[in-house]
Amino acid sequence: MQQLAHRRKSLPEHAEIESLTKDLTQLRDLLVAAQTEESDCAREQTKAEQDVDQVRQRAARDQQRLDSGAVTSPKDLSSLQHEIASLAKRQGDLEDVVLEVMERREAAQERVHELTERVASVQSKIDDANGRRDAAYEEIDAEVASVTKEREVVAASVPVDLLKLYDKLREQQGGIGAAKLHARTCQGCRQELAITELNEVRAAAPDAVVRCENCRRILVRTAESGL
Repeated sequence: MQQLAHRRKSLPEHAEIESLTKDLTQLRDLLVAAQTEESDCAREQTKAEQDVDQVRQRAARDQQRLDSGAVTSPKDLSSLQHEIASLAKRQGDLEDVVLEVMERREAAQERVHELTERVASVQSKIDDANGRRDAAYEEIDAEVASVTKEREVVAASVPVDLLKLYDKLREQQGGIGAAKLHARTCQGCRQELAITELNEVRAAAPDAVVRCENCRRILVRTAESGL
């Protein structure tokens, strides 16, 4: 049960999801910045196009006055022609601004499109990793349920006081309350029993509870204990 809990906690999908989520957060931040830039360019383009339109309309009115012959004074004609020329230059400058803004906006739109696809791709990977993690959860939880039932059956056959001692030792000894005595060595702390301790274990009744003098875990005697 402890191993299954560790396995559930240590699934590789956890690290994968964490890494992908960090990537997704960064990409979303970049996407918001690109969308903001595209929005700013759109407003700037609209303003520049309005300025061009205003200059164009004013130039058209001046040209209409000039073509109508209503202005006869040489001085007024010269002034009007000068204004038309100035407006033409102003219109050209503003149209250059519009083109420059359009280019920046197009680049921002391309960046938005690229980042949108990358966000979708990373999100898809996260969804896939979440699916694999959840499937592993189901498998592990099923094993936990099965092992829990097995443990209940075994625990029912163990004396209550011995079970309490075992559970207490598990809490104190990192989850391992009993350890096999193998070749005169406690498999819990990996320490070989001293000769006096070994003699005491040899002399103990088969159903006696013997414990390691070093780690205090319950020792489980088998044919391979070296007694």
